[in-house]
Amino acid sequence: MEALIPVINKLQDVFNTVGADIIQLPQIVVVGTQSSGKSSVLESLVGRDILPRGTGVVTRRPLILQLVHIDADDRRKTSEENGIDGEEWGKFLHTKNKIYTDFEEIRQEIEAETERISGNNKGISDEPIHLKIFSPYVVNLTLVDLPGITKVPVGDQPKDIEIQIRELILKYISNPNSIILAVTAANTDMATSEALKVAREVDPDGRRTLAVVTKLDLMDAGTDAMDILMGRVIPVKLGIIGVVNRSQLDINQKKSVADAIRDEYAFLQKKYPSLANRNGTKYLARTLNRLLMHHIRDCLPELKTRINVLAAQYQSLLNSYGEPVDDKSATLLQLITKFAAEYCNTIEGTAKYIETAELCGGARICYIFHETFGRTLESVDPLGGLTTIDVLTAIRNATGPRPALFVPEVSFELLVKRQVKRLEEPSLRCVELVHEEMQRIIQHCSNYSTQELLRFPKLHDAIVEVVTSLLRKRLPVTNEMVHNLVAIELAYINTKHPDFADACGLMNNNIEEQRRNRMRDLPSAVPRDKAAAGSQSGSVSEQIDGGTGNWRGMLKKGEEGSAGDRAVPLNPFPSSPQRGHAVNLLDVPVPVSRKLSAREQRDCEVIERLIKSYFLIVRKNIQDSVPKAVMHFLVNHVKDCLQSELVGQLYKTALLDDLLTESEDMAQRRNEAADMLKALQKASQVIAEIRETHMW
Repeated sequence: MEALIPVINKLQDVFNTVGADIIQLPQIVVVGTQSSGKSSVLESLVGRDILPRGTGVVTRRPLILQLVHIDADDRRKTSEENGIDGEEWGKFLHTKNKIYTDFEEIRQEIEAETERISGNNKGISDEPIHLKIFSPYVVNLTLVDLPGITKVPVGDQPKDIEIQIRELILKYISNPNSIILAVTAANTDMATSEALKVAREVDPDGRRTLAVVTKLDLMDAGTDAMDILMGRVIPVKLGIIGVVNRSQLDINQKKSVADAIRDEYAFLQKKYPSLANRNGTKYLARTLNRLLMHHIRDCLPELKTRINVLAAQYQSLLNSYGEPVDDKSATLLQLITKFAAEYCNTIEGTAKYIETAELCGGARICYIFHETFGRTLESVDPLGGLTTIDVLTAIRNATGPRPALFVPEVSFELLVKRQVKRLEEPSLRCVELVHEEMQRIIQHCSNYSTQELLRFPKLHDAIVEVVTSLLRKRLPVTNEMVHNLVAIELAYINTKHPDFADACGLMNNNIEEQRRNRMRDLPSAVPRDKAAAGSQSGSVSEQIDGGTGNWRGMLKKGEEGSAGDRAVPLNPFPSSPQRGHAVNLLDVPVPVSRKLSAREQRDCEVIERLIKSYFLIVRKNIQDSVPKAVMHFLVNHVKDCLQSELVGQLYKTALLDDLLTESEDMAQRRNEAADMLKALQKASQVIAEIRETHMW
């Protein structure tokens, strides 16, 4: 099991090569307030002075410290390969292969690297410094040193320094694979420990929190830390370990860490003899090593699953970026062909990527034809915009100067054409909607179906331009055809249409039935032949009235008409002068309202029924023929010609290099994805080796 920590170190190295932090590896995160003794604890574990010293916030970037235990053979081999003269050395990730044997130089490099990123204004940064220490005197550990918790900014520290440090600490201790090392000074109240408080926020059960009590030798006279170390004040599941730090005087006098550890041991034996073997720096190192190994063992199964999932995701991402182009001619033809096929498949409903959020492609075109266009036509009122006065005026205009005995057919044709013309606007709008949807299919294919096009933005733009141009050319042709469909209906009003003839026959039967009913309702004293003659005479006189402008009727204000007749405003024509009155042609006649006569009402009803009947026939024809015309002249034509149009416009030797120029960041993203995939595969291999050697 001892080999598990080097495995994690190896995984850390793998992911450091790609600068990625996507895998949360097991590690020990050191948390504490400023001047709580965090740095002294870490240096005691290392056995060397490596951390910057000073007042205020000294640690301003996370320091990921990997302690690697090496034996004599490894030390000898490394010394020979790198020309190292010494037992211990360090390496920074940012200095690549440079090896440091002078630990004072390591401390200076940490300070310089901190100021390089964080500046010299006491600000902090979340970008970590990676340091690896090789020594025969350390145990295998991975530690993370974080800035000390502070409450009040001092000097030129940022105003929100407390929030920045808190967020940085939470970022690291929120990692479920981390062990929290909460450092608290013994000469402070344990119940108010900021380190334990922040640890409990992410680890309320305390399953991964270990407490360290520093400065045992600085407690007030007459007091001790027995209750604290026994867990009677604040219980911690993983335990509480007490240590003795070097004082500032010891540091100034260059007291070595080894001497400090010997003095610590003597102090514990004298002050806490019963607890001496469960406290101190050496016991802390062994405990951390043991906890980390067990923690790694528990985390490895989930870690392996996470690595495999990420490897699959990056493999898919790398596939979407495509391989570098070797044969540009073949690649261009392949992309053009694939786009044309996907465009047609989207219309046919056989595309690989089917939209689930909304209708798309052929499904939306079908919806436009049968829902949008169909319902719009059905909502058009056959008599919409047509008033009774319009009908009556058309009848009168069609008779000319002569009174008519029958309803003139010309008036029906004039009015029905006016109504049929209203079907042209929704028909042209149907063409426009289908054209817009075919334009949207281009973007759909670019986003979902042919992601390779995103590699080549110029080719993508060129394809969009060609397809848009093709659609633009077909739009006026389709509009012209739809316009002609309506014009065809207007060109010849077929009153012999079977459906229209049936409607006329039914209407004549209704009119005859109404005439017989009126005859039946006449008083018995009136002879039928006289009544009929009177009816005919009345009809004739009504016709004559209508032919002469009906000026007498307008003056009498409604002396004729049945009780159910409608009153309509009429603009009187200049009438013949009455006796004793002069003629004034400049006078504007005042509209006079009167009721329609029975003859006028009956004629209007006949025309309206005929218009409605014929309009429904034409509407049915238009509703059927317009979608067919749109499919033939626009949709199917584009489908059939798209491939040849794209090849003819784009498949040219002079355009190859320009069209297949990748976007600026595509090559970089491909390389990054390839490096990450390689790192994940290597990490998976490392974990597999653990299983083969029965260490897990």
